[in-house]
Amino acid sequence: MSAPAQRRSSYAAVSYAAVLRLPHARRTFGAALLGRLSYGMLALSVMLAVTRATGSYAVAGTITALFGATGVFLSPVRAALVDRHGPRLALLPMALLYAGLLGALAAGSWRPTGTPAVLLGTIAAAAGAAMPPLGPSMRAVWRELTDEPALLQRAYSLDGVAEEVLLVSGPLLVGALVQIAPPAAGIVVSALLVGGGTFAFVMSPAVRDVRPAAVSEGAARSGARLQGARALLTPVVVAAGVGLSLGAVGLLVLAFVTERQHGDDMVAWVLAALSAGSTVGGLLNGAVNWQAGARVRLPRLAVGLGLALAAAGLAPGVGTLTVAVACAGIFVAPALTTAYLLADEVAPRERRTRAGAWVNTAVNAGISGGTATAGLLAARLPLGTCFALSGGVTVFTAMACAVRKPKTAGLPLG
Repeated sequence: MSAPAQRRSSYAAVSYAAVLRLPHARRTFGAALLGRLSYGMLALSVMLAVTRATGSYAVAGTITALFGATGVFLSPVRAALVDRHGPRLALLPMALLYAGLLGALAAGSWRPTGTPAVLLGTIAAAAGAAMPPLGPSMRAVWRELTDEPALLQRAYSLDGVAEEVLLVSGPLLVGALVQIAPPAAGIVVSALLVGGGTFAFVMSPAVRDVRPAAVSEGAARSGARLQGARALLTPVVVAAGVGLSLGAVGLLVLAFVTERQHGDDMVAWVLAALSAGSTVGGLLNGAVNWQAGARVRLPRLAVGLGLALAAAGLAPGVGTLTVAVACAGIFVAPALTTAYLLADEVAPRERRTRAGAWVNTAVNAGISGGTATAGLLAARLPLGTCFALSGGVTVFTAMACAVRKPKTAGLPLG
């Protein structure tokens, strides 16, 4: 049998079930998901609890933004600690500090007792800074569990789809919880989830024996570090472009629905279609036997997302918009999964966790920037033009990276 035929056969034989049959995969992945569920619950829990404690939406929004900003922008720093000291030594202290700070935030916002907003903001910012990077750590562990490309592709796709489900189910759980308890209870539950999930994750045999990789003399040189940074430009820049488009589309959908005088509940349905499309796309992406490498696929997926979002601006009504947004969602999880895969490929072993963290930071920073920019544009331009611009950003970043020649020495580029 020829090499290409053997490769096609190996891909065809691999399924998502095969990923979960890897040694210790189910235990490790389940523990990571338990801890990551906390992140899906926290933003809404903090917003509701602080609003109740202070009586101010502006204060609640500011404190939630502080929590998110320190969590996002310090993620590469925390990931570097995991790479340097290993997941067990780095993640457990982070989780304990993070859970403790969340407990303090919950205590301060449990009831309207006049807790100073400055104190709540300080605690929230500190909690965000201590957030354990469970997502990047799990993606680095997948590489420890298998080096087979087919299994790794499906593992990353499964991870991305699961994260999408957590982000959707987290707010739903908060909504159910606040029916029987104060909003601060959501913060307490989040603290328990991240503490228990992190402990179970680091105690898994797949993680427990992971030691920090020794940094080679060549990798320690500034020139090698610069080459590594250049290699990460493509996944990080494309991920930022995807984030910008996703941040913009949420606000633009709200403006579209409001302009046509529909209720706010319709916004949730349209955005749910985006998540559903992303879930389907992620599962299909992991199941396809791709012949092109991650560096080739990533710009193509980003262009598909951008064009679909631009086309959504031509929708005559909410029903058509929902279908268009669902089609755009099909490209979201595959694009982000491929960005993580490419970052993992080009990063040396001792920097894998922080490489994934940089992609994650780029996505979240792009979402924040996209929401703010869309708010400014929607007040000045037709919505169709705004949709076209939001999709155009992703197309532009993808094309810029597609024509760029990678300047890396001795790094696998896929």
